Amino acid sequence: MSEIIQHSLIHSFEDTIKIIPFLLVIFIILEYLEHSFNNHHERYFIDHSQKYGPVWGSLLGAFPQCGFSIMATNLFAARLITLGTLVAIYLSTSDEMLPILISAKVNPLIIAAIILIKIITGIIVGIAVDRFIHIKDRPIYNNSDSWASCSAKHDNFDFWAAVRRTAQIVLIIFVTGFIINLIIETFGEDLISSTLESVSYLGPFVSGLIGMIPNCASSVVLTQLYVSDVIPLGTAMAGLLSGSGVAWLILFRQNRPFSVNITIMAIVLISSILVGSLINLIF
Repeated sequence: MSEIIQHSLIHSFEDTIKIIPFLLVIFIILEYLEHSFNNHHERYFIDHSQKYGPVWGSLLGAFPQCGFSIMATNLFAARLITLGTLVAIYLSTSDEMLPILISAKVNPLIIAAIILIKIITGIIVGIAVDRFIHIKDRPIYNNSDSWASCSAKHDNFDFWAAVRRTAQIVLIIFVTGFIINLIIETFGEDLISSTLESVSYLGPFVSGLIGMIPNCASSVVLTQLYVSDVIPLGTAMAGLLSGSGVAWLILFRQNRPFSVNITIMAIVLISSILVGSLINLIF
């Protein structure tokens, strides 16, 4: 057993160390772009959100920055954007998915297809929500302070923030890789593959639930499982669509009534599972 653990650790270390330079460069670029997204852009988004909210929200949500879904949640709690716009943002938010796909050298066409699926899903579901669901209640909280604090962190570029972000993701990737390698070394690749195939119909459902865990680790783990050929694209997509990071926590803290929050979660989860199942069915 100790030999299996040793081999798994070595393989995980070798796989992880290769992607550190790529991740660091990507996160430095993203850190700069995040801080370039200032209050002017946010105000422009708000001014156009009532009419084109789901479209704008889905397009901007696909941009891999951690704060946009949080900002959108605060804006919705203050009723400055529509319910459909928030749902579109949640569905298109990519969190840490894109840096991992790029660093793992996934085919650019596949990466583009994944992002496009998230954007289109967000737009379609968001427009449908705004068409058929109307929120009549007024917000209980004044969230302007929360919005301002969320936006304020974009003022200055922080190199060490990119380094810390890289270190956190590298740690998650290493641990995930170690567990995957340990399972493969212990049970064998053929047994694992046959087991996954026998319960493939449950994959999108389980993945969708994992994606809703309010932490970036869920998107990292699901993306890593996909690039390691442990789960198919549709299963991974279900969790990547439902994942919105810590925005779920902010939603339940800032928005009332709770019934609206439960409705949002149900819409996002069901949409994610359906899209993921459809992808698995087609491919």
